Amino acid sequence: MDTRTHGGNIWQLARNLGCEPREILDFSASINPFGPPSWLGETIRDVVSDLRHYPDPDCSELLQAASGHYGISVNELVADNGTAEILHRLPLLFVGDSRPGRSVIPGPAYADYAATCAAHRLEVNHLPLEPRDDFALDWDRLHDRLREDSRSPALTFLGQPNNPTGRTFSPDRLRALAAEHPRCWFIVDEAFADFVHGLDRLLHRRPPNVIVLLSLTKFYALPGLRIGLAAMEPALATRYRKRSPDWSVNTLAQIAGARCLQDAEFQRESRERTVLERDRFAAALAGMAGLRVFSSEANFLLCRGLGPEFDAGRLAGKLLGQRIAIRACANFPGLDSSYFRLAVRRPEENDLLLDALGEALEPAGRLHSPAWPRSRPRKRATPALMFQGTCSNAGKSLLTAALCRILRQDGFSPAPFKAQNMALNSGVTPDGGEIGRAQILQAQACGLEPDRRMNPILLKPNSETGSQVIVMGAPRGNMTVGAYIRAKEELRGLVHDAYDRLSAEHDVMVLEGAGSPAEINLRHHDLVNMTMARHARAAVYLVGDIDRGGVFAALSGTMDMLEKWERDLVRGLVINKFRGQRSLLDPALDWVARRTARPVLGVVPYLADLGLPEEDSVNFKQGALFRPDRSRGVSGPGQGVAQDVALDVACLDLPHISNFTDLDPLAAEPGVAVRLVRHVGELGVPDLLILPGSKNVMADMDFVRRRGLAEAVVRLAEAGGTQILGICGGYQMLGMRIEDPHGLESATRTSIPGLGLLALTTCLEPDKTLRRTVAEHSVSGLEVTGYEIHHGQSAPEPGCADLVVAVKTADGRVIGLGLRDKPIWGSYLHGIFDDALFRRWLLNAILTAKGESPLTAVGDWDTEIALDRLADHVRQHLDIARMYDNLGLGQTLEVR
Repeated sequence: MDTRTHGGNIWQLARNLGCEPREILDFSASINPFGPPSWLGETIRDVVSDLRHYPDPDCSELLQAASGHYGISVNELVADNGTAEILHRLPLLFVGDSRPGRSVIPGPAYADYAATCAAHRLEVNHLPLEPRDDFALDWDRLHDRLREDSRSPALTFLGQPNNPTGRTFSPDRLRALAAEHPRCWFIVDEAFADFVHGLDRLLHRRPPNVIVLLSLTKFYALPGLRIGLAAMEPALATRYRKRSPDWSVNTLAQIAGARCLQDAEFQRESRERTVLERDRFAAALAGMAGLRVFSSEANFLLCRGLGPEFDAGRLAGKLLGQRIAIRACANFPGLDSSYFRLAVRRPEENDLLLDALGEALEPAGRLHSPAWPRSRPRKRATPALMFQGTCSNAGKSLLTAALCRILRQDGFSPAPFKAQNMALNSGVTPDGGEIGRAQILQAQACGLEPDRRMNPILLKPNSETGSQVIVMGAPRGNMTVGAYIRAKEELRGLVHDAYDRLSAEHDVMVLEGAGSPAEINLRHHDLVNMTMARHARAAVYLVGDIDRGGVFAALSGTMDMLEKWERDLVRGLVINKFRGQRSLLDPALDWVARRTARPVLGVVPYLADLGLPEEDSVNFKQGALFRPDRSRGVSGPGQGVAQDVALDVACLDLPHISNFTDLDPLAAEPGVAVRLVRHVGELGVPDLLILPGSKNVMADMDFVRRRGLAEAVVRLAEAGGTQILGICGGYQMLGMRIEDPHGLESATRTSIPGLGLLALTTCLEPDKTLRRTVAEHSVSGLEVTGYEIHHGQSAPEPGCADLVVAVKTADGRVIGLGLRDKPIWGSYLHGIFDDALFRRWLLNAILTAKGESPLTAVGDWDTEIALDRLADHVRQHLDIARMYDNLGLGQTLEVR
């Protein structure tokens, strides 16, 4: 089958191009761009066991559903293996004086009408329609043609709407014409009628000499299942069923067809979305110089090139080189080589075609001529890949960072992007915007300064049902889940604009998803996973965490739950965090590759002692950020301290803990154990107690008091053997009171008491402080650097003489206070331990106070070294060359 005579032979095109069918954007076949229904895969799986039985020869359930949907009697309906099958059987039904000897086909029209007539030896009479009239049906000429030979009834074929013009006709005019010519037969093809809103279907008030074809394959996107219906007079329908073989409609087609006809929500949404996108697509095409776009009511558009040398066949060949198929229309009677037809596809796919058409239609040497203006501003098609996971904490963030560093090492200019991030670990961009800490690390892997556009939406949970919403680096306020979902559509354009502007500045984009793309309750308003991948035209790699167990079920199940268009974006699978003998996985890898029809691009072993901050609190809460042993790293609650530990660092594990990456450099130090404390019995007498950052200080202060931790911390302070340090929210907790006059964190209380260890009061203010900061630590005299992210301002109580300045900026801002004679202090500065000199000074000062020797071994907290190590590890275990080929970067890499 050739797409010059029939659209949709994606299989032959793929063989010719040497690619997979899903790699071709097929504009030659006009199928619902938003289908099939999401339930199709599940429904087919549920009835697989029924395939051992013959199908229902009467198609009872399907015809009952059709009767209810179309509002006509079951005995007026027939079903068959697609309307093409019905079309070829119809001429055999006409017997005796009613048998037509000729046909009339107003055209251009669907080629199978003439092919059917030729197969049944009917004389074919084409009735050309005029492009100057937008191919409107000429009723007077059709009437004249039908009465030319009254001795021989005519068989007339009409598309409603017509294929390829997309024009509809007046049903009442046809009803009148059929009454005037009772011996003639009229076959009305309503294959695309479901796309037309409010159409008067000829199923109703149908004259006895009118037969209506009803295709379920176009509107419901099921051409592979072949489901065709027709409505006709009961006697004719009975004759049709007697002539048809049993079981002409298979079981899957019958069940899927019946459910489609009952899915009113799918019908409404498909019709609305297709009409909206068709009109947008048509307007963009009409704006192209040298093109005429004909008005259409269907899900396709007939176009004509206006230049004297324009040839749609050459254009089709040029686009096919970019794996885009269109329908050249020279074989339609009445059309020549200047015509082509375009199916309406999804917005991002239509945009890709518009880009390709714009390049193909702009002649060389006339790019800047006013007579041939650019049709539309075109986005740069930046290659993009995206990691999505079967679950949270599958390792997407670090794999994204690894690919960013690998691409940079290979000479490209990559940039990271995560549309929406839910994390309490954040950082500050050079211009004072707040984004996720993971994107800051990924930017570093690219050799870039962090940019607000890399993470346009950051959600910082501050309750069980709500979060602070950060949009393009700036707080927009607190929102409940419902309020945020309602705001998503407004934010979608902002996210896409941020991506488009960032991607235009780089060679390749590395995107990260969130959670899982198969979350049923989230998919209808998805902003960060597959809809973002679709906008970016990204090659998606699905990551599974084998360390959790069930990874093959997770990968297979996730693919099963995706819609077809989503599965088409997935280019491969990645097994992450593997521990064990790699060869033992081979049978399972082969199975999951066959089951999902996607290659496994690598098995990445678990990498211990990585020394990089992680975005998710899962590992932190489990005490497994760096090392599994307790002599170094973060220890979980209730775990003791190993004997070889020189310094015991405890951290209160607050429910709303934020920026816990502050602890990472401490945990990387030899001889230092960082452990989490949730209960009084776990506290003990640490050398250093850290009160970390908090996204809801009011609630976390209540937690500390309810657990008895507040009294225990005060007892430690009075005993004097432990240095106590509060960071940001923890600094506020050390004070006398926390005021919330604006209700930022509590709707019921405006003030709560703190621990009372520092004579200061904190007032929470709506304006959020977001800045990178350089300051001086007064006791050590060392310069410290970091970033501030806080709503509160803390000030000493009047007349207090016990407080001293602990941390002060060069412009005189006091961002940290402490006691004059006790090692109790705090600061608003996050990242204060990243500086090796200060970190080592603090630890050795604590050891000296204990009368012990200072630390001599040097900690390995160096993110640049760690990023290179991560990149080398991932490069060794992932098929990077194949990923580059998927992006079209393979040849570029050879040049570099």
